[in-house]
Amino acid sequence: MATPTNFTLDYALASHPGQLRPLNEDAIGARPDLGLFVLCDGLGGYNAGEIAATMAVSSLLSTLADDYRQAQSGEAPFDPRKVLAERMIEMNGVIARAAADSAAFEGMATTIVIAWVLGDRLWVAHAGDSRLYRFRAGVLEALTRDHSFSQELLDAGMVTEEEARLLPSKNLVTRALGAGGDVEPEVNDYPLRVGDVLMLCSDGLTEMVDDVQIAGAIFASVPDVQRAAQRLVDMANAAGGRDNVSVIVVRLAGRRGLEPRRMSVAEPRPSVEETAGSLSG
Repeated sequence: MATPTNFTLDYALASHPGQLRPLNEDAIGARPDLGLFVLCDGLGGYNAGEIAATMAVSSLLSTLADDYRQAQSGEAPFDPRKVLAERMIEMNGVIARAAADSAAFEGMATTIVIAWVLGDRLWVAHAGDSRLYRFRAGVLEALTRDHSFSQELLDAGMVTEEEARLLPSKNLVTRALGAGGDVEPEVNDYPLRVGDVLMLCSDGLTEMVDDVQIAGAIFASVPDVQRAAQRLVDMANAAGGRDNVSVIVVRLAGRRGLEPRRMSVAEPRPSVEETAGSLSG
């Protein structure tokens, strides 16, 4: 199977239950050969959040890999936006049906964030408050916006950022897989270049460590992505570790020698910014 990314990738995954919770309801996984990384945070306060998170990571890594593999032999362009949205909607139904079939799973749900490096672009799909950041030339930028009650109040200008962090309902998400009803995945794409660092995380990190501290930890650690991932987890725990914390760090270490590909990728729409272990081939 041809490798879809034009970059060599260094990556690391780290997860910890935190200082207060006996169970880790986060799930993380990767298909680095496909440039594909998935992180889920099973929602606290619901039954079997860890089951929903594990189901989503395992299933989506498998189905998205199958979609890419099948597209290689087809003539139609591979449309990442369509595939990611459809698979997330499908996963929402799978989790909802599993919850309906068992009292032990009733109400289970999970956030999700997906990073897929295809060609020279990053495709990001998410639902909930798990985030994806890009660190480039010393600047950290959030490429996702939380689907949460506190973010909606913040966007409406009803609270300040500090007030939003103190809201009792700050962890109430407005989109998730399996939370009941339909889900509206958000899918966006961004250009990439050598040296970019991508960081996926659960809110166990961002509730404990602010963006300035995150940027400092990445800057101080790269090119060692394992050190960066572990340092971020350790910082969350040192700050109190009130929740499970999970991190995936991916560094675009260089460009690979491109091999012929039978599959074409559908041209992405211009992004907002355009309009305004080691894996190598």
